[in-house]
Amino acid sequence: MGNPTGQQFEITRGNARAVVTEIGAGLRAFEVGGVPYVEEFPEDAKPPMGAGQVLLPWPNRTKGGRWTFQGETQQLEITEEARGNAIHGLTRHLEWELLEHAESSVTLAVDVAVQPGWPVPLRATVTYEVAPRELTITHEIRNEGEQPIGVGVGTHPYFRIGDVPTDELTLTLPASRVRPSRPDEQMPYAEEQDVEGTEYDFRAGRVLAGVNLDTAFGGLAAADDGRHHVVLSHEGQELLVWTGPDFRWAQVFTPDDLVGRGRAVAIEPMTCPADALNTGTDLIELEPSASWSGSWGIRVR
Repeated sequence: MGNPTGQQFEITRGNARAVVTEIGAGLRAFEVGGVPYVEEFPEDAKPPMGAGQVLLPWPNRTKGGRWTFQGETQQLEITEEARGNAIHGLTRHLEWELLEHAESSVTLAVDVAVQPGWPVPLRATVTYEVAPRELTITHEIRNEGEQPIGVGVGTHPYFRIGDVPTDELTLTLPASRVRPSRPDEQMPYAEEQDVEGTEYDFRAGRVLAGVNLDTAFGGLAAADDGRHHVVLSHEGQELLVWTGPDFRWAQVFTPDDLVGRGRAVAIEPMTCPADALNTGTDLIELEPSASWSGSWGIRVR
């Protein structure tokens, strides 16, 4: 059997290093000075719990795999069989085409073909570029069809600060709105609410011990640079996850059983929340031949 993530593309600059996979164009490693800042996994293993994967043309779940396009019901393949949903898009298990591989950057592309449940062809690219203490990821999606369509994009990195236990990390999240998941169902999410006075208010920072989330956060406040800043910190060490203005949602997931780590924390930049193909919430509307581009990144401080 071949490598489940295909070729491995390493990029470096200074003492920073990242590894990107050919299959799924996922982020398998990011470290600075040998200290890991994302949860890594062996190159001969499948990404555990979606670790590092690119999620498009929709992130999260489409309920029942069903949605409507121009009055016609679309039925996507059910890829989350336990709950009967279509999850995390169509490109996670595809072989992406290498467009460019330089010392400090790599660009990959994939075509999303017309298929059951997806009626309009797309071309997507992703570029990873490493700087001395930072990794920037830029996504682009182009409508290759003859009809307009709404799309979304997300990613699924799990973050760490070296060997600090996840429960000792502090999460600071500038979100004023939340869509909690319903236990055991995960779709549909509970009704959107204000975080004020709830267990979902992380605006002032909270230690992750005792926190259990698989939760979509919205209403992200922009920092002075126009981006959204999500921070993990521990005793003066800080990992900043920044997202561009179109990434209006962040999914936070705290599993107890990530392979090789146990208790972990995913911070998933998303342009739209779960089931956006049905609700239309924050979908990126692409006219024929039109493109969208957006970025997010990781900075160690």
